[in-house]
Amino acid sequence: MLPTISPWILGFQFTSPGPIMFELGPIAIRWYGLLIASAVLIGVNLSMYLAKHRNLNPEIIGDLAIWLIIGAIPGARLYYVLFQWQQYAQRPEDIIAIWKGGIAIHGAILGGILAASLFARLNKVSIWLLADLVAPSLILGQAIGRWGNFFNSEAFGRQTNLPWKLYIPPANRPPALINFDYFHPTFLYESIWNLLVFGLLITLFFRDLNMRPHLKVGTLALIYMIAYSTGRVWIEGFRTDSLMLGPLRIAQVVSLVAISLGLIGLVWLYRIRRSLPDVVQAEN
Repeated sequence: MLPTISPWILGFQFTSPGPIMFELGPIAIRWYGLLIASAVLIGVNLSMYLAKHRNLNPEIIGDLAIWLIIGAIPGARLYYVLFQWQQYAQRPEDIIAIWKGGIAIHGAILGGILAASLFARLNKVSIWLLADLVAPSLILGQAIGRWGNFFNSEAFGRQTNLPWKLYIPPANRPPALINFDYFHPTFLYESIWNLLVFGLLITLFFRDLNMRPHLKVGTLALIYMIAYSTGRVWIEGFRTDSLMLGPLRIAQVVSLVAISLGLIGLVWLYRIRRSLPDVVQAEN
């Protein structure tokens, strides 16, 4: 069953068909899982293609992908569960139910950095070179994966009557907003933003092949940090289900830190030093 998008006036009303694509006996194929798997497959093939243009054996990307999956998926889930612990403490059996949604991209990135750092060290390759090759695939995968939130009717924004709006079933609405039907489609905002960032990164990558001087290793990864995080700061402000630490939205805090580190990295790379440290360590 495909999504319902009903045109009206100058925009669209988005209505999710639900999280399950189809069922075959006891087996249910969920949109969320299909989108994540598709994003991984597309991303790995794209990064392998980019590696060829950097005169790097593309097989190393295939090997790296396994490490990234091992690090990113548990990291994404653990990050989300820790900040929603009161909810999962009451239903511990749901901690591993990742197919129901509930992962955090910042947790995936931290887990991926840890895995990639170890992989780079063992294979004696620059972590920043790998990051440059993965960054376009990562942001494209995020653009695809955000549609999983649409099918799960989650990660939506506050109520709205704008020409573009997202219908949320009563069971998925926050108690304080139970009487509102339509909300900001923040999944769509971030998906579009991520596609724009992907366009920027892939343009810079291929432009760099024929330009002099070349971009320094690590540049694309740092631009990813800045560009993605800039969009996340303002989009997160619409969300009704942000992970919180006291009065602070965790995603906004992490994004502001990432923007600062990205800018410092670019200054370091182009004004202070000629290269970045070869291996970075992520902090929990």
